[in-house]
Amino acid sequence: MLRKILQPFYTTYAITTFLTGLFINLPFFVIISIGNNIAARRAIYTIIRYWARTWLWIIGMPLKISGPRPPERRYVVVANHISYLDTVVVFPGLPGYFRALGKKEFAKVPVMGFLYRQIVILVNRSSEHSRAKSMKLMWRVLKNESDILIFPEGTFNETGKPLREFYNGAFRLALVTQTPILPIIFPDTVHRWHYSGWWKMWPGRNRAIYLDPVPVAGMTIDDLPLLKQQIYEMMEAAMLKYGH
Repeated sequence: MLRKILQPFYTTYAITTFLTGLFINLPFFVIISIGNNIAARRAIYTIIRYWARTWLWIIGMPLKISGPRPPERRYVVVANHISYLDTVVVFPGLPGYFRALGKKEFAKVPVMGFLYRQIVILVNRSSEHSRAKSMKLMWRVLKNESDILIFPEGTFNETGKPLREFYNGAFRLALVTQTPILPIIFPDTVHRWHYSGWWKMWPGRNRAIYLDPVPVAGMTIDDLPLLKQQIYEMMEAAMLKYGH
């Protein structure tokens, strides 16, 4: 009962502090984005990383990272997706600079859409041409720029199970580029900001838990179903272990 009474006030505080940080940083994002190159994107990423970590601390949702620290190299990073908060936690939660695959529709959101376009590889899942174009861009990013982050569930997991069924894209990308996969889980974000409503925020711990990287050297596209199942089972077991 007390939580229901206090939750709207806490959510208002959390969103107000988030928007304050956004508008403080926005002029820097606009100026830096003029460069429209790798250095500019790295600079924007760095600002967001520290801003996100600070905001989580200010609102009482500090992030703890656990699990084996992966060796430094390029990865296709896959993570579960069950909360609005996931897109914030990934910045301090991932081991290094990355670009994410994201829905093209979100780029139309005022202000946030501008920032989204600077750092995200956009895809329209309903368009075969858009999917092919985003795949080619991700190949180039892996080769020349950074890790790639993909939420293989595609959207929020509202099934009641630890994970939704995975799409093929992340695993196809890893196999074609011979890039290892780094699975990461965020088991707490659904309790911090529930997907059923933007006002359902509540303070508490957040964890980013690294699982062991999965090499794909020597595997072919024919191995995609087995690879996808292997990663799914790893992440499902971890979600059950750490608090689904």
